[in-house]
Amino acid sequence: MSAASVEQPFEDEEPFSLTAIADEIMERHPGYRVEIIGGHLLVTPSPDAPHARALTGLMVSFLAAGLHGAETEVFQNVGLWLPTEVEDYAIPDLVVVDADIDDHLVENNAYDPICFRLVLEVTSSNWRDDLKTKVAAYAAAKVPVYVVVDRKHQRLHVLTDPAADGYASHEVHAPGQTITLPDSIGAKVSLDVAAVLEAGGPKAG
Repeated sequence: MSAASVEQPFEDEEPFSLTAIADEIMERHPGYRVEIIGGHLLVTPSPDAPHARALTGLMVSFLAAGLHGAETEVFQNVGLWLPTEVEDYAIPDLVVVDADIDDHLVENNAYDPICFRLVLEVTSSNWRDDLKTKVAAYAAAKVPVYVVVDRKHQRLHVLTDPAADGYASHEVHAPGQTITLPDSIGAKVSLDVAAVLEAGGPKAG
């Protein structure tokens, strides 16, 4: 999704926390997503239809595999608390989490990364953030599986084995391939790379 830099929109003498600024931006601009990663604000406008279509198709695949049930749940836009800076949190496009996620609320509607089995991002103009900034952040949070639908380069990335400086395994898949996500997410999920990327593009006709 598309991120933009933001200047502090306040003139008060008292300094505001990044969380307070993020809350103010979301209040002034309904539908925008605001994340704090590495001590920096990332502001994302509402997604376009192809972005939403790709997410819906992926969610259908996860639901069909039985991942939304007694042991795991599948959500969009759930806050993930990050250990990188005091106020850091991200809001992935799609997640697979343990079903007891309600017991792991940290603050600011963000949850402890211990209950996240998979995070997934569908890129827009901020593809560099998804392929670099968030790789480091999600690895630091020890999220086991990170999937990126890279609409810019027409690739699907699957990152596993989080380490101190990123993910130890980073596989890149092209149209024509079918991939199976790690069993650690809770069920067998196979994705047709071409179909996923096609859903994220303009509708023909």
